[in-house]
Amino acid sequence: MLLHGDLLGERARLTPEKTALVYVPTGERFTYAELDARSVRWARLWREGLELKKGDRVAVLCDNRPELIETFFAAPKSGVVIVPIGTRLTPREMAGILEDAAPAAFFYGDEHADKVRELRTLANVPLWVSLDEEQPAIERVSWTPEHGSPEDLWCLLYTSGTTGKPKGVMLPYRMIVWNGYNTVIGWQLREDDVTSIFTPLYHAGGLGAFLVPIVTIGGTVILHRGFDAAEVWRTIEKEGATVVLGVPTIYQMLSEAPEFQSADLSRVRWLISGGAPLPTWIIETYQRRGVAFKQGYGLTEVGVNCFSMTVEEAASHPGSIGKPLMFTETRLVDEDGHDVALGEVGELLLRGPHVCRGYWNNIAATVVSLDADGWFHTGDLARRDEEGFHWIAGRRKDMIISGGVNVYPAEIEGELVLHPDVRDAAVVGVAHPTWGEVGVAFIVSGEQRPTIEDLTAFLAGRLAKYKIPREIRFVESLPRTPYGKVVKGELRERYETEKDADDRAH
Repeated sequence: MLLHGDLLGERARLTPEKTALVYVPTGERFTYAELDARSVRWARLWREGLELKKGDRVAVLCDNRPELIETFFAAPKSGVVIVPIGTRLTPREMAGILEDAAPAAFFYGDEHADKVRELRTLANVPLWVSLDEEQPAIERVSWTPEHGSPEDLWCLLYTSGTTGKPKGVMLPYRMIVWNGYNTVIGWQLREDDVTSIFTPLYHAGGLGAFLVPIVTIGGTVILHRGFDAAEVWRTIEKEGATVVLGVPTIYQMLSEAPEFQSADLSRVRWLISGGAPLPTWIIETYQRRGVAFKQGYGLTEVGVNCFSMTVEEAASHPGSIGKPLMFTETRLVDEDGHDVALGEVGELLLRGPHVCRGYWNNIAATVVSLDADGWFHTGDLARRDEEGFHWIAGRRKDMIISGGVNVYPAEIEGELVLHPDVRDAAVVGVAHPTWGEVGVAFIVSGEQRPTIEDLTAFLAGRLAKYKIPREIRFVESLPRTPYGKVVKGELRERYETEKDADDRAH
């Protein structure tokens, strides 16, 4: 039985002298023993210095830096629940999270001191502590980790809130440790793997792929403070990165950097993309450099690593997220909760040890998403083939019902980005007096802008007529979250605003 979640402590016990972390801005290198000792220091400070109790929440706001990793792994050592705060949020948005989580202390990096000054006027937190101030010394060296239940909370991760008020996802020890085990096994990670992390660690993607899995297997994490394409390529080459996670937008930016063509990528085993659908042209761009590319799938609520495929399968099943990881169950259901036929699209339900406990202080939302049988209703639409490979068809809330027929935007977007002059695409549903809803495509063109007639003809050879968007509009870029998801609400608002202006003009 899993008695505690001290994953870092267990790894440090096994391979204390192995390099665990390299921090790019300073060049600092930490062994597992050193990183664990720094994490123990935080645990002791919370429990002995600040007299926090098991279950108390501690909020942390900072850029990617060693302290964020140290405090993350200090949580299960101490029984304290860590609440990472998104650095892109406004102080008012942060205040809403603090009101919900009610932390006993707020730790922050001085790089966000201006936001914190405003936040202190909006939020009632007993203790505010700068990570850049010297902390009180704790004399006792030994430390016995808090032995708790597998269901004790490790952290609260607040969702992005693109569809409403952010909700605090409750991640227990069981969920995070299982993510480490199953990702290592399913993705076949190795102790000599090196990963470059430039995605924010306040997000499940940065924590779940690859921080926790790499620590589980005893590999090395190369931590960037933020994203800089030139720095990432230099570091991947210098440190010999073998596996790297990114989102489509970041991979596009990396491919456009001058260093992309000359960087030594011989030690890269594969790259993996998540957070949003991956355009085929990006895969092909990296394949031409001899790099294998995979696509992953996950949610904060079910762990960010739920599916897997080999490099060969990724090449032969482009666009697929693969097969479920071990002990991960899936169902695809219709609106009435009945399983759909093989090859048909249904809502993806997931069940297994990787599923969260629900939402903090939000029983209503928990009941809607996590049913009595343990199935988590993802809200994503997917289909499955006879071999067990899955494809994401889009979000349920984004599905267009046109003339009584279901239309899945992700399917249309997947075809649009195959056009040589289309760089990016998003399809949204808008109201129509006859059909109820119709699709409108927003296109980011490549070097040459295709004509609307060209795009319509291109789609006509690939999709049924009712799926082809009624309108096509060209834009400079698509609004995206930091993790690459298109904010389709902004596109709908833009369409309605422009349509109203056109109607008034006529």
